[in-house]
Amino acid sequence: MGVRNVSIGEEIRIALPKGRLEADARALFVAAGLMAENGPASRVLLWPGQEPGVAFLLAKPADVPVYVEHGVADLGVVGLDVLREGQYDVYEPMLLPFGHCRLSVAVPKDKVNTYHSLRLHPNPRVATKYPNLARAFFHARGVSPEIIPLSGSVELGPLVGLADVIVDLVQTGRTLRENGLVEVRVILHSQAVLIANRASYRLKEARVKAILERLQRAVK
Repeated sequence: MGVRNVSIGEEIRIALPKGRLEADARALFVAAGLMAENGPASRVLLWPGQEPGVAFLLAKPADVPVYVEHGVADLGVVGLDVLREGQYDVYEPMLLPFGHCRLSVAVPKDKVNTYHSLRLHPNPRVATKYPNLARAFFHARGVSPEIIPLSGSVELGPLVGLADVIVDLVQTGRTLRENGLVEVRVILHSQAVLIANRASYRLKEARVKAILERLQRAVK
């Protein structure tokens, strides 16, 4: 079922994330016949799909749900970690089989016994790229953390005395081990998810669902 004979105003625009999820997201849309196999380089930010009426844009992962929520994109691919951190008002019609990781609490190896039960002092310093999820996790356990937002290597926080613990994404755990940190709690299991703008899901229902069906077949 193709997507043809549509005006630019009716175009389905799909936002893809740069970085960790990009290659798998591109491969999925290629497998679904919606993107050319030899697509543009990552420096190209907006390009037409394999069929008329479909276009793609490439954005930072944190910006993908913003574009979808505000209707700039009809669909998007994003990690659940980003989606839950921002609490965006979008539909989540489909989990995708890649991008598996977890958002975890980690502590210095020599303090595991102290921190494993999370019996911290009343205001532990928590370095993280996920301030909302981290704050909610500790508040639910009766702890009021001092959140230290970082955008770079969060593992550095405890090493230089900036933070007591960190909350960060973990895949293999290698980076934690190499920096003397130990994972003590999992806050969220994450993977890629397809999201949809609420208005687009209603007003372009037939075409959006046709794309969803193609993606589901590609996944199988």
